Amino acid sequence: MIHQKLGEKLKKILKLNREPVAIKWSFKEPKKIPREDEKSRFCRKIEKAMHGEIFYSNLEDELCMGGARYSGLGDESNYPASLRSGNFLVAAGVYKNIPAVQRSWQNNLCIPNDIFQSVIFAPLVKAEFEPDVVLIVGNARQGMEILHANAYDTGSHALGADSGPICSSMAAIPYLTGKVTYGFADIGARRNTELYDDEIMVSIPASELERIVSNLRDMRAKTFFKEK
Repeated sequence: MIHQKLGEKLKKILKLNREPVAIKWSFKEPKKIPREDEKSRFCRKIEKAMHGEIFYSNLEDELCMGGARYSGLGDESNYPASLRSGNFLVAAGVYKNIPAVQRSWQNNLCIPNDIFQSVIFAPLVKAEFEPDVVLIVGNARQGMEILHANAYDTGSHALGADSGPICSSMAAIPYLTGKVTYGFADIGARRNTELYDDEIMVSIPASELERIVSNLRDMRAKTFFKEK
């Protein structure tokens, strides 16, 4: 499949240490892909796929309200007010007060709920499905080159994320906007996964992947991007 070949090229050009992750939203629970063998947070599911696991996950498999909400699997109204207020984030020291939480949440896009039944995760090079979003973890130089490749032929600029959770910034936002997004992972993702301090994230809508990989290859022949 073409996206698998693109994944191999992406890894080779950028010399990525981690596997790019293919993410796909599904109307049904897929029959040919195993279900996640344990409940986990959305950010942990991404890490599993980076380590080679292929699986789908539904609402019952999601441990985090944000992961369920932003991935479109969970209806926010089904959660208690104590969670929907964001007070637990104040108690944990993530925000100073509830108004700050609520204002921050306004920037977090959500996949509409009641549309999809599951989300599928796999290393891009092994994905037997057409992904919606490709998430890459790398160092600052690798991230810069992806972002430059996005601008190389169009002048387009990516969307930057700050404190928002990666289930929104690195999954829902590129899915809904069709734009490349980048960020440093939120504090929740960094506490619940094995991200290194110097690693960043870049997500590419699958529709942009072939163009960006082609641009990366072209850039390698240019003076500023030649390997030293």
